[in-house]
Amino acid sequence: MKRARFIYNPSSGREEVKKHLYEILDVLESYGLETSTYQTKKSGDATEAAIEAAERGFDVIIAAGGDGTLYEVINGLSPLEKRPALGVIPAGTTNDFARALAIPRDFREAAKIIGEQQSMAIDIGKYNDQHFINIAAGGILTELTYEVPSKLKTVLGQLAYYVRGIEKLPYLKPIHITLESDERTIEEEVMMFLIANSNSVGGFEKLAPQADLSDGLFDVIVLKETNVAEFVRVASLAKRGEHLSDDSIIYFKAKKVKVISHHKDSVSINLDGELGGTLPGEFEVLPKHINVFVKRNG
Repeated sequence: MKRARFIYNPSSGREEVKKHLYEILDVLESYGLETSTYQTKKSGDATEAAIEAAERGFDVIIAAGGDGTLYEVINGLSPLEKRPALGVIPAGTTNDFARALAIPRDFREAAKIIGEQQSMAIDIGKYNDQHFINIAAGGILTELTYEVPSKLKTVLGQLAYYVRGIEKLPYLKPIHITLESDERTIEEEVMMFLIANSNSVGGFEKLAPQADLSDGLFDVIVLKETNVAEFVRVASLAKRGEHLSDDSIIYFKAKKVKVISHHKDSVSINLDGELGGTLPGEFEVLPKHINVFVKRNG
């Protein structure tokens, strides 16, 4: 019998995982998974729990919560030589990674996917000594995400970021950066840049429409300096996945990207919605680095 460690954030979403915990465990154990639980209490707990579980020889690690919980688990597993397979129970506000892999919000259905043990190897992103699974981002618009209250995020989701971006844009100044990859070097005044590993970013499922979790490449999207009208136009195109050819956008794919800031102030990097350090730094793809349980075809 395989052993699974169920790492969950009791406060994710509306505490739904906590409410349905026994129901989820019942599904997992019906598939022959001997499952024990770990409830996080503070930031960083999920990372430590994932490392400990791997060291204790668990076959499966399950991240139950939002993208923040998943981010911590990934940062626990990615540096290890032996990495258990990863299961995901989405219970956050946006659940970008689960969206990208079509893992349902229904807890029983998500648990069945883990129980069926159909997995695929996915890429992981690395920035300096941190790891991410969905998106890395920098720029003045990115920093607005830290200003959106958690309650507003829960109620409005992606709309909260969109509204905050529009209302602050007239007062924001672009940052001057250089992006270097094997294929090209760009020096530009930008509002933000995105290093996407998956197609779902901040609830926008078409922001990186060509991104593939197992192609060994990042999708790099740069928004040049814009005014309010241009921002609204590009955002509207992004909702439909039609923005990559716009004149305000620079888009390319790369295995590695080095980013240098020429800005007088430090530029923060957002990794999967969490603060992941500052520029300068290098983003690197770790190809097919972790096995994740996915829905069976057909």
